[in-house]
This record gives sequence, structure tokens and C-alpha cells, in this order.
Amino acid sequence: MKKFATLLASMLLVTGVYAAEHQIKMVNSGKDGIMVFEPGFIQAAKGDTVKFVKTDASHNSSSFFTPKGATAWKGKMDEEIVVKLDAEGVYMYQCDPHKSMAMVGVIQVGKPVNLDDAKKEATAYSKTLAMNKDRLSKYIDQVK
Repeated sequence: MKKFATLLASMLLVTGVYAAEHQIKMVNSGKDGIMVFEPGFIQAAKGDTVKFVKTDASHNSSSFFTPKGATAWKGKMDEEIVVKLDAEGVYMYQCDPHKSMAMVGVIQVGKPVNLDDAKKEATAYSKTLAMNKDRLSKYIDQVK
């Protein structure tokens, strides 16, 4: 029994070693224009985390589309948040006060098992935007 417990503990420790932390900055101006997350698209593995870094004031990160079984999130204004990516698929998120300006981002975790649904959601979402209406579709187009 002691050997089994040691083996199990070792396996759990090794699993944690391979999880990566990705950083996404919340900025007023970046390579994709004004009010953006940088980068706007990332690929990650199941179990990785994403840290949304407060670079400029008056931003948050809030999921609006996640894979089935994934945990949604809603960060507070002007606070960094760390999100664990617990399901494969496509995640989309926004900055709540800058939604109309298309301050959005896309995360692909493993295989994009929900890509068709994500594309439909992105199309509908983009119609509600006041500016940068193609930003979300450009990020979705990077999903492979």
C-alpha cells in the first residue's frame, strides 16, 4: 500500500510539472489596435492556466463561450485573474466594459471539439459590436 501511495503521489507531481502558465495582457493599445488582449489568440493544453495581466486600468476578463464541461470565469475590474483550462475546445472571452469595441480573445485548448458552435457564436457576437467587427473572426480563423 505504501508503494502505491508513493507512486500515486509521484504521478500527481509529474502531471503538475507539465502544465504551463500563459500570460495575456489587458491593454489600451496593442498590435491589433485599441482595447485588446495581447495576444488575442493562444493555443494551450488541457490543465494549463492563463493569467490575465493588468497592464492598463479599467479592464477585466470574462468568458462568454466555453467548451461543454468547462468552468466559466468573470474577473473583477482592474484585477489579475488566473484561469485553469479544464476542458478541450475553444474558449472566448471579453473585457466587459469594452465589449462594444471588440476587446475579445480566443483560447484553443487541445483539439477544437466545439469549433462549429464557436464559429456560430462568434458570428452572432460580432453583429453586436460597434467597432472592430472582424477582430473575433480573425482570432477564430487561427483555430486549427
